[in-house]
Amino acid sequence: MPELPDVTVYVEALERRILFQPLQRVLLASPFLLRSVDPPIDVAEGKKVLSIRRIGKQIVWELEGHVFLVFHLMIAGRFHWKKPGAKPPGKVGLAAFRFPGGTLIMTEASSKKRASLHLVRGEESLTRFRRSGVEIFESSLGEFRSALLKENHTLKRSLTDPRLFSGIGNAYSDEILHRAKLSPLLLTTKIEDVEISRLFYAARETMGEWIERLRAKAGKDFPEKVTAFHEEMTVHGKFGKPCPVCAMKVQRIVYTENECNYCPRCQTGGKILADRSLSRLLRDDWPKTVEELEGKSI
Repeated sequence: MPELPDVTVYVEALERRILFQPLQRVLLASPFLLRSVDPPIDVAEGKKVLSIRRIGKQIVWELEGHVFLVFHLMIAGRFHWKKPGAKPPGKVGLAAFRFPGGTLIMTEASSKKRASLHLVRGEESLTRFRRSGVEIFESSLGEFRSALLKENHTLKRSLTDPRLFSGIGNAYSDEILHRAKLSPLLLTTKIEDVEISRLFYAARETMGEWIERLRAKAGKDFPEKVTAFHEEMTVHGKFGKPCPVCAMKVQRIVYTENECNYCPRCQTGGKILADRSLSRLLRDDWPKTVEELEGKSI
């Protein structure tokens, strides 16, 4: 699922291509994409894009006339920049948004159609898309601490809860926890102040570094290779491979649609977190679906 670094780079790439340009045509290829009915989608056609912003993991286009398009890519949704007049591709195509200089194609490489688009009127209508999670780069250590301790959960669950923290998902939470040298299953009621501080700065450093990496990788091109797995990551997606810090094999916990990767030596004092012995904790604390993880679909 595209998270804060990926969405930030998407927003910047879109700004360079469609800001202050008229949205000439919207072609919907999937009946599952559009989740709103009023106003109708053709209201957006012919209007200029006035701003592009991020709300959590969602991308928002502000159009003339106080009209907003809200995109949520979920796990498998992606954007692609193509030539003017391009059409959505066969099985994976969701929509095409045509502009004078090119066409933005939206795809979803999954049989489960979770990506969504809402068309709404008025700035106040965006309120329901905000989960109230704190922004990593805008919050103080005190605000971060308050959000973390608001509910009793594992650190993994808390970091990925959009009601607590904005824009952090499964992939980057693994990287943040590894940098902070904290167990993903440490309960927030057990965490000490020095560990909260470490987690706060690890979150900022990890997200900041990945934004710069993804910017450099895309350059002036449109970011086409948006993925949850990057070779440069330390633990996420690296099950069985050596930790780049200590060379211990990276371990994982798999539960329904979630996977948590960690280094036993760096994060858990050498302890392997066995799924079986933690089944009750996982059942009670981990979200069982992507929709639950995202705070319910709208």
